[in-house]
Amino acid sequence: MELNLAGKTALVTGASKGIGLAITKELVAEGVQVVAGARTVGGELGSLGVETIAVDLSTPNGPADFVTEALERTQGFDILVNNVGAVHPRPGGFASVTDEDWLATWTLDFLSAVRTTRAALPMLLERTGAIVTVCSVNAILPDPLVIDYSAAKAASANFFKALSKEVGLSGVRVNTVSPGPVSTDLWLGKGGVAETVAGDGDPAAVAAKVAAGAVTGRFTTPEEVAALVVFLASDRAGNLTGADIVIDGGMTPTL
Repeated sequence: MELNLAGKTALVTGASKGIGLAITKELVAEGVQVVAGARTVGGELGSLGVETIAVDLSTPNGPADFVTEALERTQGFDILVNNVGAVHPRPGGFASVTDEDWLATWTLDFLSAVRTTRAALPMLLERTGAIVTVCSVNAILPDPLVIDYSAAKAASANFFKALSKEVGLSGVRVNTVSPGPVSTDLWLGKGGVAETVAGDGDPAAVAAKVAAGAVTGRFTTPEEVAALVVFLASDRAGNLTGADIVIDGGMTPTL
């Protein structure tokens, strides 16, 4: 399927690894010029021939600085992909989550996307562009193990739905993608969710149990999430806005 994305420009946050790196690769393969933002640039991201900007999007000014520098390096942009985020399991339960924990999660997993979107929106309105945000299945499946993350992602889904109603008549489409567990280091790597939950046990057993909760019996791959994000960014999804697309292998039991 031709997505008609060649020649467009996209901003991608959290682009150095996992889902963000997969999205960047998929956009490049479609002929998109990518400006990639991450705390650490280089490595595999640096080998893709994209514009890279080292930025901490959890700071108040980081998102606006990222967009400003992206504009200085390009003639403008057509697509914003809000991907940056992190999750920290809370095996100690709700009482163990401090105010500092709540603020850190809220800032990175919600406010960073709000701030980046606010800075990017004038250009997207000018170009009738598209916003795609990586949310999470935890927005609709609250989990006490990630209680602060679940709340932040629920806020994100609500915010982008509301924004889609404001900018729809201007031609800007706004959608979210909500993955279940994805086979990245965030889940399966050193210090990832599986290892944290396992404690002194076996992280592989934890991951296998979670995978069994999907009707497909496996984790989603970052490439599968990336393909969905890139489709939503394209004009092939020209009248699709205000939607949250769940990609979780059938894990969500409700309609």
